[in-house]
Amino acid sequence: MSVLSLARRRAERAPARPAQDHPGGATTTGPGTRVPMVHRLGAVAVAAVIAVFGVLGLADGLDYFSTSGERIAGLSSNGLLSTVSLVTAAVLVGAALTGARVASTVMIVVGALFLVSALAGLAVLNTGLNVLAFRLPNVFFSIAAGLFLLLLGGYGRLSGNLPEDSPYARPRDAFPGPADDHPSTPEEYAAERAVRRAERAVCQHTATADQRRRVEAMSHVSSPADRRRIWMEFDRTA
Repeated sequence: MSVLSLARRRAERAPARPAQDHPGGATTTGPGTRVPMVHRLGAVAVAAVIAVFGVLGLADGLDYFSTSGERIAGLSSNGLLSTVSLVTAAVLVGAALTGARVASTVMIVVGALFLVSALAGLAVLNTGLNVLAFRLPNVFFSIAAGLFLLLLGGYGRLSGNLPEDSPYARPRDAFPGPADDHPSTPEEYAAERAVRRAERAVCQHTATADQRRRVEAMSHVSSPADRRRIWMEFDRTA
C-alpha cells in the first residue's frame, strides 16, 4: 500500500476523546460541561421570562380572543397569547430537564417559530386576524427572542469551530476501532493530531521531508495505537 493511499484513508477518520455520559442525556468530551449547561440553563432562563409574561396576562383576566389586547410588561397581550406563552415556557423547561441535546433542539425550533410569529404578526397588525393581539413591540420582542433562542440553541453545535467541551464536536463513534486504539494521554492526543496533519499534508503534496518519513514508517502498521507509537518514537529520537 502506498504512503499516499494510506494517508488518504487515514485522513478520512478523526480522533475523538472518550465521551462521558451525564444524567438527562447530555454527553461531553473531556471534563468540560459548558455547552450542555448553556443549553439547559438558557432554556430555563428564557422559559422564566416567557412564563412571567403569560402569568401576568392570565392574572389580569384578559379577554381570550381580543384582537386589540392590553398592555402587559410593555407588550400587547390577550388570554390566548398568555396561554401560548405558558405552554412555550413549559416546553422549554421540559426540554431542559430532559437533556442538553433536547434543550438545544427545542430552542432552535422555538426560536424559528418566534421569527415566524413575528412575520405573521406583522402581516395581520390592525386586522381581525390578529388573534394574538400583536403590536409592533410584540413583533420586535419576537424577533429578539427568536434570534436569542437560535443563538443559545446553536451554541457549541452549529459552527465550524466547536468548543472542545461541545458534545457535538467529536461524536463517540468518530474514532472507530477497539478501546485500546483511543488516545488516553496528552502526549497521545498531541501525537494523533500531528499524525492527522502529516497525512493531510502528504495527500495535499505539502508535507515536509520529516512528515513523509514518518508517514512512510506508519504505512507498515494499521492500528491507530501503532501509528501513534511510531510517531512518538520519532519524537524521542529527534
